[in-house]
Amino acid sequence: MLNRTIFANQGSTAAALMTVLLAASTTMAQSVCLPAPRLLTTMPMGGQVGTTVDVTITGENLEDVDELRFSTPGITATPKLDANGKPITSRFAVTITADCPAGLHEARVMTRLGVSSSRIFNVSALPEVTQTAGNTSLDKVMPLQLDSVCNAVMTARSIDFFSFEAQKGQRVVVEAAAEGIDSKLKPVLIVADAKGADLVVERRGGAIDFTAPEAGQYAVKVHDLTYNGGPHYFYRLVLRTAAEGATVARLPSTRAVNAFSWPPYGLTDDRIAAEAEPNDIAHAQKVTLPCDITGSFFPAADVDAFEFDAKKGDVWWVEVASERFGLPTDPSIVVQHVSRTGADEKLTDVAELSDIASPVKVSSNGYSYDGPPYNAGSTDIIGKVEIKEDGIHRLQLRDLFGGTRNDPRNVYRMIIRQAQPDFAVVAWALHMNLRNGDRNALSKPISLRGGATMPLEVVVIRRDGFDRPIELSMDNLPDGVTATGLTIPAGQSRGIVLITADQNAPRGLTSASFVAKSEINGETATRTCHLASMAWPVPDAWSVIPSPRLLADVPVSVCGSEFAPLTIAASGEQVWEAKVGEKLTIPLTLTRRMDFSGANITLDAYGAGFEKVPAFDVPLTAETSEAVLDLGALKTQPGDYTIAFYGSAVAKYRYNLEAVTAAEAALKQAQEELAAATTEAKTLAETAKSAVEDVKAGADQAAQEAATKQKAAEAAVAAADKQLKDATAKAQPKDIVDIIVSTPISIRVKPAEEAAQK
Repeated sequence: MLNRTIFANQGSTAAALMTVLLAASTTMAQSVCLPAPRLLTTMPMGGQVGTTVDVTITGENLEDVDELRFSTPGITATPKLDANGKPITSRFAVTITADCPAGLHEARVMTRLGVSSSRIFNVSALPEVTQTAGNTSLDKVMPLQLDSVCNAVMTARSIDFFSFEAQKGQRVVVEAAAEGIDSKLKPVLIVADAKGADLVVERRGGAIDFTAPEAGQYAVKVHDLTYNGGPHYFYRLVLRTAAEGATVARLPSTRAVNAFSWPPYGLTDDRIAAEAEPNDIAHAQKVTLPCDITGSFFPAADVDAFEFDAKKGDVWWVEVASERFGLPTDPSIVVQHVSRTGADEKLTDVAELSDIASPVKVSSNGYSYDGPPYNAGSTDIIGKVEIKEDGIHRLQLRDLFGGTRNDPRNVYRMIIRQAQPDFAVVAWALHMNLRNGDRNALSKPISLRGGATMPLEVVVIRRDGFDRPIELSMDNLPDGVTATGLTIPAGQSRGIVLITADQNAPRGLTSASFVAKSEINGETATRTCHLASMAWPVPDAWSVIPSPRLLADVPVSVCGSEFAPLTIAASGEQVWEAKVGEKLTIPLTLTRRMDFSGANITLDAYGAGFEKVPAFDVPLTAETSEAVLDLGALKTQPGDYTIAFYGSAVAKYRYNLEAVTAAEAALKQAQEELAAATTEAKTLAETAKSAVEDVKAGADQAAQEAATKQKAAEAAVAAADKQLKDATAKAQPKDIVDIIVSTPISIRVKPAEEAAQK
């Protein structure tokens, strides 16, 4: 036996630990999380507005794909059909309307197991082409038109060659979209002359702003930083012309998880102003508070200084955004009181502001280890400055490591404001935290099995002293699906949303509305909750860095083809009541749909104040059990609460049993057709042998055709037999550890005196 310790995700509420003894498997790594559909590539990965493009998809667990869906109604897809009018596997005709917004959109497929994880699909206003042949040498260069896009896939251990024609003095901006569109490629771009001699090289994932010294042909060379390649190393090479001095925007990119907290709600550009250089310490820029300023950390080691008057007792909040723009910056601020006597200055430190801390403890190794593999914190700033005495104050803003960076594109926006309490929220699917050396960071689409409850961890960034409780909700769900939000308590930073599919919920897919609500200045404030996911699934790897990002929408689906391994629900009453200080016993019903390794599941609790419920064991073979909550020990106050129990268990999962049944039927049919073809071939062969001369030619031809049909039937039987063997092998029981969460449980705690009066 192999001892493995698995911990549930921990937030600031210090969720209890779960320990499970797992059976040894044939590999060193325990399989984690039941199979989920994942879209990995689309080729091409974008198209021009107003056109239709043929797209081929690949992925994991994508059986029975019947829909390719996008996060905007401006993109639609229909299956490609073969000559017999049947859908071609994994191929779609994608139509982009003329008014579809240019930029990045999410693509997903609906499969046997529900909706897949997403892949970015790009829409541009430029003509597009697709790399169709190997162009890994200068003599096989692929010519491109200026102001166009080429969709390409990097060849491993090679360089891709392209060419373009330019006039003398013509400005051409060359850029490769890669990591910002979910690619694993780290592109190196080179503009060379017609003979391949390098002229300009960009190794940091940036763009090359090239002005042609002479009229003629130029080459563009692209390769991965470490010469990796393959279908997951795709990119979009864009060549854009621009007038001298014109600003050329970078290609659009996905947003990092921590970008959810920017911009503040209701922010406009009405009061925005640019920094006025030189604004170093010796020439501090005079500003009046409140203010909204943009600038850049340029040149290297740049320090921007601003001076303002303030009165004792004033409180100002400072927010800086830069890293949340996707930039490699680390803003840092020092505020000092300035008193002058003649030419002498006396500086007194008032405040030092740095990072926005993560609302919850993040995994210490970037994977699902001792916390979530998502970081909602930022190297940007949200901080408070309390003025201790009247007078002039100087604020110094710098990039903490800006001495090694010299890029004018490293911009910032700084807002100094009076308190405007508010909040921003982000959520992600809970991951299994593995403390045994495994590295796990999976993309987990909300694709529900019948009877399953899926937990989403929700964290909040609180602005300017906001400390009210936050209610979470999700609407526009498929039939048979409900969502329950566990409140984020006042002053705390973590909540849970439980999404539950009834056992008999029909197959369905919707785009859900996911919001958080609280009270600000006596009014209800509603904020959109962003969803984050891994761009690529990392089930167990030591050389892959997880790449989480924000999603554009919140799709929720029910597969309709499989059930959850285990459903735990409270029996009977809809609301369980007890008095303050009592013990509350809640009977539980267990609906088991497959076998498990181990005798028990150890359960802990979600819910404000109920995380301290001691862990308890429930037999996996039992149909009923109970949970006992000691409200006195928990010090639970009167009120209404929603909780859930959760644990981990190792299910003996069998993949796609329906495929085995279908393969058995297909083999039986193929065998019957072979038997009929064999009989027919034998009969016609004997007929041809005895045929008279005037009909022998026709009989021989019929016998030959029957023999060919027999061989085709034999090949069909062999193919059907292989398909059955493959399906049977996939359907063999496999130990997979997964998070099991009960359906939500409502509790009402009454004051002790209320019961006494009755």
